[in-house]
This record gives sequence, structure tokens and C-alpha cells, in this order.
Amino acid sequence: MKKKQLLSGNAFTGIAPNILLKHVENTAPFLFKGELDTTSKGCEFLGTLVAYKKNPKLLKNITLPDYFHMCLSAHWATAGTFVPTDVDNQIREGLWKHGSIQRFIEKMARTTIESWKWNYSQVTNRISYNSQNKQVMSTHEGTWLSVAIGAYCALVKNGKKELSSEMADVILEEIAVEEKILLQLREDRDHLNFIRSAPLMAHNFGDLDRVMDQWQMDGSDPFFKKVYKLGHRLNPDYSPILVYTGKINKKFCSKENHRHMALRQPKCLRRSHKFLVPVGPFMDDWGSILGASTALSLEEKSEIVLAFYEGFKRQEEAFGYIRAYRSLLSELDGGMSALEQTLPHDILFELKNSQFEELAQVSREEFEQYYVRELSEFTCPETGIKF
Repeated sequence: MKKKQLLSGNAFTGIAPNILLKHVENTAPFLFKGELDTTSKGCEFLGTLVAYKKNPKLLKNITLPDYFHMCLSAHWATAGTFVPTDVDNQIREGLWKHGSIQRFIEKMARTTIESWKWNYSQVTNRISYNSQNKQVMSTHEGTWLSVAIGAYCALVKNGKKELSSEMADVILEEIAVEEKILLQLREDRDHLNFIRSAPLMAHNFGDLDRVMDQWQMDGSDPFFKKVYKLGHRLNPDYSPILVYTGKINKKFCSKENHRHMALRQPKCLRRSHKFLVPVGPFMDDWGSILGASTALSLEEKSEIVLAFYEGFKRQEEAFGYIRAYRSLLSELDGGMSALEQTLPHDILFELKNSQFEELAQVSREEFEQYYVRELSEFTCPETGIKF
């Protein structure tokens, strides 16, 4: 891959800084329109992107640690959007193997550890939470784990024993946080947030596993054994709740939380951070937000409805789209009749006579109670756990 030569004398493979900034603006334009807090503690990474946007000349002299920080910031800002920036391999591996890494590895590792505490709450709706203590889990933790394990491998490779040990400790701390959240949700009998947490944990530990494989970590290494395949294999260092949660994800959520390709079409969904997609299948509140929004025209709401229908046809067990559809229509005077003039007649006819429309008649209470009941009755075949 051709390297981009900057005025600083640095050359990086992958996406050029100015192009990366354009990609962020394409998928998260709200970041540059004053909608978000970019100055409070933990939110400064968003301010970094805004600063580059205001003064693009800064990009010409960017150093390797600054470029790494920019890539992290861009990915954190967009990981919850419909089109995340494509810098995964850069921040997980590529930049850690740069020719100048020995000079900058400690600074980049420190940035990685600091990013664990970045406040991503404004740039994702893919969260689960413990209502008792407001503790949150998101896919951003998986993004962080994937970078942190890459940093760990690079530190080991470059003989940074003390810092690699510190990185390992923070990774273990994050895993312990997720384990604790799951145990607490089960103890609290919070069925719906437990189900929400399942795809998040599966994503997070899946990202960790993929990068461990990517770096070809030594399978006999004690740290490898401590953190690999936590959602798939019982591990004496952790509660079986992790494997149980992996099974819950496979049973209830695996077809709900994918790349949402159909939702990339209506660009209006990128207008505000309030429109970011939540964890499926519980998308009723999100649909209400979209339906009630004065920032979206009826034509745009019709476009969103078509995307929901298309998404369901692509993945017939993606019930979250149906929940969002039902709630969106409930916010409109006249419901579907408010949109009929803006929808193609053939698709409107097909939709009205579809399984999608039939399933949309199920009330929120009935829908959620189904999941509560199913989770209560499920026994994990590997752990024997019941909720």
C-alpha cells in the first residue's frame, strides 16, 4: 500500500489524515455543528477532530503519535454511526508496526490506556446499563479492547515489559467490569438490559479474540489463556456468566445487531447523534424519537420506513426494525396515512400486506414480555445456568 508523505517527514500507510476527517464528517456531520460537548473531561477527543476541521493545516505536520490519536478519535466518534471509519487495522496493528515505533511506542501506549476513560456517551446509542448504579456497557469497550491487545502485543515485541504488564492489567480490569455488570443485571432480575448486554459482550470479546489471532499470539502464554474466547469457553478465572451470555446472544440477538446496511441509505439518519441506532431488538424508544423529530421531514421519515422494511427483508429475524417502525408511526398524526403520499405505491401495498406489518401490531408490552419469558425459561446447555 502506498504511503502518504507529510510535511513532518512521516509517512503512514492507510488513509490520509485529511481524507479520514472527511469520512468522519460524512458519517457524523453533527460533530462539526456544535451539537456535542467537545470540551468536558473525557470528551476532548471529539474536540481534537473539530480543531483539525477548523485548521486543516495542522494535518500537514502530524506525527505518528498524533496520527494514532487522530485515528482513535475518528473511530471512537464514528463506531456507533451507520458508517464507521475504516481505521481498525491501523489502530490494532498497522501503526504499531511502523518503522518509527520504537521512538513513539510508549506515548501511543499511554494514549491507549487514557482512551479507556474517554466519554463516548454522545456518539453511540448501542448501550446497556445497570439502572441501579448507571454503569454502562457499549461496543466501544470492544473497540478499546481491540486496540489495547494490539498495543500489548507491540509492547511485548519491542521489549517494553513493564508497560506491557500495565496494559495487560487494564485489559483485565475492563473484562472484570463487564463480568460484574452481567452478574449484577442477573441479580437485579433485569431481563431486558441483560439481553441488551449479550450482543455487546459478544462484540467486545469477539474483537479481542480477532486481534489476538491477528497478532498470532502464543497460545501457551498465560495471559493469552486468561483472556481468549471468554464468551465461548469456560475459564477458571471468570464466572460462567460470560459463556452463558454468549449463548444468550446467539439465541436472542445475533440476527439483530449486524452492520445495518439498509440504514446507510437514508442519509438523514446521520443528521443528529440522537438518531444513532440502539441495540436490537428493543428499538421502540428510538422509533419514537425519529417519529417525533421536527428535524426530519415526512419524506425523510418515509425513507427511514423503507429502510426498516428493507432491513427486515434482508434479515427476517431483525425484529428491532419492526419495533422502531411501529413507534415511528405512532408519533405521526394519522400514522401510516401521513406517509402514504411519499411512498411508492407498489412498496406501500407490499408493506401493508407483509409479515412486517403483521408483526408491527404486537404491543411493546407484549413484545418485551415475550423476551422476559423466553429468557426466564432458557437453560444454557453448556453452563446449566438459568436467568
